[in-house]
Formats: sequence, C-alpha cells, structure tokens
Amino acid sequence: MATVQGGMLNTQISILGPARHPNPLQSQRDVFVEDGSRVLLASMLDELQSPPATFELAGPRRQIFFNPTEIACGIVTCGGLCPGLNDVIRSVVMTLSYSYGVKRIYGFRYGYAGLAASQGIEPLLLTPELVQDIHDDGGTLLGSSRGPQEPADMIERLQQLGVHILFAVGGDGTLRGASALVQEIQKRNLAISVIGIPKTIDNDIEWIERSFGVATAVEEATRALEAAHAEARGAYNGIGLVKLMGRHSGFITAHATLANADVNFCLVPEVPFSLEGFLAALEERLLTRHHAVIALAEGAGQDLIEGEVTRDASGNVKLKDIGLFLKEAIGRHFDRKGLETTIKYIDPSYIIRSVPANAVDSEYCLALGQHAVHAGMSGRTDMMVGYWNQHFTHVPIALATQKRKQIDPQSELWQQVLGATGQPRGM
Repeated sequence: MATVQGGMLNTQISILGPARHPNPLQSQRDVFVEDGSRVLLASMLDELQSPPATFELAGPRRQIFFNPTEIACGIVTCGGLCPGLNDVIRSVVMTLSYSYGVKRIYGFRYGYAGLAASQGIEPLLLTPELVQDIHDDGGTLLGSSRGPQEPADMIERLQQLGVHILFAVGGDGTLRGASALVQEIQKRNLAISVIGIPKTIDNDIEWIERSFGVATAVEEATRALEAAHAEARGAYNGIGLVKLMGRHSGFITAHATLANADVNFCLVPEVPFSLEGFLAALEERLLTRHHAVIALAEGAGQDLIEGEVTRDASGNVKLKDIGLFLKEAIGRHFDRKGLETTIKYIDPSYIIRSVPANAVDSEYCLALGQHAVHAGMSGRTDMMVGYWNQHFTHVPIALATQKRKQIDPQSELWQQVLGATGQPRGM
C-alpha cells in the first residue's frame, strides 16, 4: 500500500496504488490538487508544532486510480437520520455519473445490513433520474439501521456486484465499521476503496469543524426554543423546558442557545450540574423575572438518574430520559416550596433530525459528496472527508475515531453560552 506522509500526528492516507488513468474532469476544469498539497491543523501560532501537523488537501487529481468505465460504486447510509442525507446521496450519484461517467451505482438499503450478502436485501440501482429530487425530502432514500455486520459477508456482496468504491455515510460506529471492512479488504489484497462521509447530528466527530445537518438542526431547535419562550412568558412563573439531541456532545443545544438568546439555562453533557444547584438557580430566576427557558441536551445529567445501563444494537448506551426526570423534579421542588409554576415540556428530537436540509447544509453536502468521489477515484481508502481551517481535507478514519469531539468548558463557545444565559457557573 502506498501512503502520503503527514506531520507529527498520523495523518497519512492509504492509497490503493499508482494513479495511471487521466481524470475525465480535465475536459471540464483547469485546477486540480497536486499530491503534497497540505492543510495546517493549527490555526493559531501557539498551536504550531515542528514540523507542523497537516492534513492532505481534498479535491480532484489529474490522474486517477480507477477506470470509471470499468467499475461499479456503492453507497450506504447508517445510524440515525440526519438532515442532508439525501443531499449527500444525490451529490455522490451526480458526481459519479456526470463528472466521471460511472454507469453502475448501487444504493445499499438499511445500512450495513443491506450490504451483507446473507441478509438478501437487494440494492437500489441509483441513477441521476432517480435521485434528482430527493434533496427536497428529509430522511434517506436508502433507509438506515444500526448494528455491525461481518466484513467477509459485506465483501462478498461488493465482489458479486463489482463494486470498487464504497461510500459509507455515518457517524463514529459507521466509520469504525468501514475501517474494519478495509482491514479485511487489505488482507485479501483487493482493489476496493472505502471512503467515509461523516454524518452526526451531534457534531461529535473529531477533525471536522462541522458535520452536515448540524446547521439545519440548530435552526429547527431555535424554533422550539422560541415556542418555549412564548409559552413561558405567557404564564406567571412559566417554565419552558426543551430537550434537544446530543448524547455526549451538546453542540446543538449550545449553538441553539446562542441563536435564540432567550435561554436562561443551557445544560449539556460536558458540564456536570447538581440538581440542588440548578433548582436553586431556577427558583431565583422565577422570583426575579417570573419566567424561564431551559435548553437541555439529552445526554446531560445522566448521573442524576438511577437505573441500569443498557445498550442498543450498535453498542451505544441507551440514555435515560433526563427531560421527563427534570420536569418532574422541577414540579416537586416548587410544590414543596408552595410556589405555583406552569411547566411546558417540548421534545422536538425526531422532528429536528428528519427535516430536509436547509440551504447552508445543502451546499455543504454537495461539496462533501463531490470530494468523497474525487478521493475514491484517486484510489484513496480508509479515510473520511473532513473540513478544517476552511479547506476540505482527507482524514484517516483511525484518527477521526480516536476520540469523541465535545465542548470544552474553557472554550470561547461555552464562555459565550454563560454570558448569554447568565446562568451561574458550577451549579
């Protein structure tokens, strides 16, 4: 396997072999990315390493590894729904079809289950005509699922169909599954490329500044917070409590709080709080202003709820319902105090994740799909498309899945949240 060297971090990208075919895009464009083009990881002088750590710059190469007329490609979407999934599918299909002339593109249905030969789920044959309008709809044309499949089972299906490039759209678990698939492909010495396109509504994948769908999710979450604010102000001692998505990372909740600016308490998984401290601060707010809005990430305060830990099909911990827990705890607290309150609890989770992408995310998804195709055609593998320091990049999956991205309580983002809400530190 050939590699492209990175900096001190292991940012090298695996390549299937020398690129010997002229890129058909040479008839459409003048600018191509030369091997060796890099993007700095550091954005500030005091973060620079020596030598500086860099990512490989994404984009089309003049020479490509695969002959587009001789291969089939596949795409699979895994995990929960997210705004922009259909936009990514559409972008990949349109780029493969119109830019590279690939004739056979398979859409594997219901996640990795549809990729496994033993499951017997027939793939869709994706064409530009089939996908031309799907970006107007939420969800995914291909369906999705959770849970691992055997790499050997999936490779059997890829070989049956002559698929040489697989695009895996999903989060941390999907990317790990894609990397496991690559390891088995390499053991068999097969020329099959696997490219990850990071999809996580929680924005919790490292080395990508923003995952697709997050801008749409924040926009929809802001609408829920606006409704909660109206409800809270409409009653004496009114409380609007909104639970938003964010299992381990509270980015949606934090950004929606800043976009709304009427939120008084922002509770996220990265910043623990005590029930007593929160209730005391909420009581003080009601006594002075007689209404309050609470933005709550679903993964916040899990340590406050008793009960056994269970897991889903992908091995993820099933969260306890912090929204209902907090609603009941608030009610009990003010009943004991003899203080009359009105609580409106709003949980828009599935509405937020299943809507079509907004314009910002649609544009972003188009670029992610295009760069994924360029990377696959050049023979790169075991990587995801990233976006870093205002450039699209190639990120090794192993690096992207090394740890989860979370809000740093010392970051400017969280300091802005504290300033906007006025909530006390260390509740």
